[in-house]
Amino acid sequence: MSRSRQDWPTLSPLVVLAGVVLVLYFARAILIPLALALTLNFLLTPMMMFFQRLPMRRVPAVALSIVISGLVVGGIGWAVAQQLLQVANDLPKYRSHIHAKIEALHYQPESALGRATQSVEELGKEFSSAETSSEAPATSGSGSRSGIQTATDLRTSGPVPVQVVTVPAGGLSYLREVLGPALIPLATTGMVLIFTVFILIEQEDLRDRFLRLAGVEQLHAMTLAMDDATRRISRYLLLQLLVNACYGICFGVGLFLIGIPNALLWGVIAGLLRIVPYVGALTGTAFPLVLALAVFDSWGPPVLVVLLFVLLELIVSNLIEPWLYGAHTGISSLALLVTTVFWTTLWGWAGLVLAIPLTVCLIVLGRYVPRMSFLHTLLGDERALSVEAQFYQRLLALDQEDARLIAHNFLKSHPLVSLYDKVMVPALTLAEHDRHKGALDERRESFLSLSVSEIISELTVYSTDETSTKSRKMKLPSISTGVSEFRLTAKEPAVSSIRIFCFPADDKADEITSSMLAQLLERAGYGVLSLPAGSAFEEILAHIPPEPEDIVCISALPPFAFAQSCALCQRVRILLPNIRILAGIWGFSGNLDKARERFGSTKPDRVVATFAEAVEQIKEWQKSLAPR
Repeated sequence: MSRSRQDWPTLSPLVVLAGVVLVLYFARAILIPLALALTLNFLLTPMMMFFQRLPMRRVPAVALSIVISGLVVGGIGWAVAQQLLQVANDLPKYRSHIHAKIEALHYQPESALGRATQSVEELGKEFSSAETSSEAPATSGSGSRSGIQTATDLRTSGPVPVQVVTVPAGGLSYLREVLGPALIPLATTGMVLIFTVFILIEQEDLRDRFLRLAGVEQLHAMTLAMDDATRRISRYLLLQLLVNACYGICFGVGLFLIGIPNALLWGVIAGLLRIVPYVGALTGTAFPLVLALAVFDSWGPPVLVVLLFVLLELIVSNLIEPWLYGAHTGISSLALLVTTVFWTTLWGWAGLVLAIPLTVCLIVLGRYVPRMSFLHTLLGDERALSVEAQFYQRLLALDQEDARLIAHNFLKSHPLVSLYDKVMVPALTLAEHDRHKGALDERRESFLSLSVSEIISELTVYSTDETSTKSRKMKLPSISTGVSEFRLTAKEPAVSSIRIFCFPADDKADEITSSMLAQLLERAGYGVLSLPAGSAFEEILAHIPPEPEDIVCISALPPFAFAQSCALCQRVRILLPNIRILAGIWGFSGNLDKARERFGSTKPDRVVATFAEAVEQIKEWQKSLAPR
């Protein structure tokens, strides 16, 4: 019983989603007109509000908006119908052109295709004749025997096929057959019109009832959801209007240059039909294509019409629309295609038209309803994984090239210090959590450390506008301590004579962060001594005694290196009581002043959480030592 209760929160959203899909399918006769009416409500509300500001009462404003919209739609439909009738009446004039093109499509008998087709037809005839001869019964014996056999065959040959003769329909039946296909669209149109009028009139009351249904405790979230959905759908409808208008203008201008009669009208039709995704553009192109086939003798204009359609569709459908609709509706490009197929399968042509507005509502529902958040994750255009999570995931997948590509793409719009602070340190923190939980195996742990170290080494030569390409590194002599070997490197010319000693607090992760800090300080022009983890720093400091103006930097990566950083800071403070110590608790999100107090009596001079803060603090210390 307890297990079923624990599984219920996980299964509940899927069960609810399945129930919603069933309701959407079986109640589509009512929901389709309602969804179309809500979409029209977004289009007609600005006009209605304009009339109300004149001032005018709501009911007359709604009526006037409906009448004006109906006149516009009716006028466009009448002009299109007249044009189509004119084209149909003119087609007999171009009968010879159409006949010539049909004849040109037929293959010539003497061509290779004609000979191949003729051979296939002859083989088919031979197979047919062979089957007929094998099935023909052999006749033998006397005539009486043949007569008896024939009668027997007739008795045993099976039932005689019965042909059903349809009775001619009467007046009412004929009228029902003729008007039946037109009654369903008319009924749907009437329902849409009625729903639209009532929604426009009772807009505020319906909004308040919906908020009451959601609950007073959800008032803030549902208000934000309604405003978000309204804004996104309105942007989509406006952008669709602009894109379709531009498409119609370009298509009409192209047809005019080709020489198609009434090119402007065909451009208007193409722009209007593009409201229906995919199918509308093909339908809008079919009319001028048929006209081009009928009017012109050659194949040039029809081919140019097809090329014009393909060019515009490639630009608009693959570049402009995914960028605009995805950016302003919050739908990813792939989700846009998948949801269009889903809604079309569920609701037919109405789903094809309403796919984007309905998907926007689903995304908003997933954003503001926690139990439906998977809808926002699956359909939204927001990044599914953060950059640091992507970087860490590719390293877990043992894919160093993708991880390197993520880092370099991040550097295109961010400085190097941001890459270390916002990507690599959080990724290493995730790795440390997994390592201490035992979820990171030894192979992946070593691969991760080696890969990050290699990427950091490659970034040594990374140049930006802030770093002069003329500056070069000055290698100081190697210093052998008997424990390990390291190099002291610096930019030339150095901005200061102070030296910076970078010590990792404990393990390999701390050593990687220490090398990041050392690299950033080297790029800033400081002389840096970077030590590996586990080295005997007392012996190293004995070979290179620090000066009073030098700085010691301790690098520690949370969550488990704080104790080691405290111990190391205590050892440095005892050995060098007058030197300045900077402790970097990289990625620490708590109070830095309280973290500094945790070091006790041997606390460092400053505790920082980012490399940017560390570099700035060292610059301030260096300025305080400059002669005045």
